[in-house]
Amino acid sequence: MLNNMPKQRWLALGLLGVLICLVVFLAIVPAVSNALAYNEQKQELAFRLQRAKRIVNAKDSVLKNMASLEQQYQEQNYFNTRETVALASADLQRIIKSAISESGGQLTSTQVLPGKAEQVKVKVRMVGDIEVLRNVLYEIESALPVLLVEQFDARPVRGKRQRKTRKMMPSNNINLSFQVSGFMRAVDE
Repeated sequence: MLNNMPKQRWLALGLLGVLICLVVFLAIVPAVSNALAYNEQKQELAFRLQRAKRIVNAKDSVLKNMASLEQQYQEQNYFNTRETVALASADLQRIIKSAISESGGQLTSTQVLPGKAEQVKVKVRMVGDIEVLRNVLYEIESALPVLLVEQFDARPVRGKRQRKTRKMMPSNNINLSFQVSGFMRAVDE
């Protein structure tokens, strides 16, 4: 029995060690791992909270910038401010007529074309030489509200025949046909 006593002690110590290891692995390790996970989650939530606070604090400056941009947008006059397409197209026709007459061209016709809700289109036919064309296009493209020239077509005017020599006299004039588009502000503005 005396011989078995040290073996039993070692066996008891071994069992105690296994029991301590089981307690550590079953109770302490999960508790520590949960604590680490909760700490990591806490850090993530604190970071998100700080980011949300920064966004909320920046709200006033963002609203101020938006108001400033809205004011600049209103002051730029890039869009026609009329309430109806008919009034906007009348303004557009007036601008075109003025540009052609000031440049020395001859306006043949203008026709309002159907377009999208905020778009006003006018088809223009005119006669003039290359200098008139340059001046008209410059006036239209540099006008406010912003106007766009589309579907441009230029055809030479047939020259006149001389009565005595029966030869064709060349003409510097060009028949021009193009569309001018302008835009209205959206109704909800």
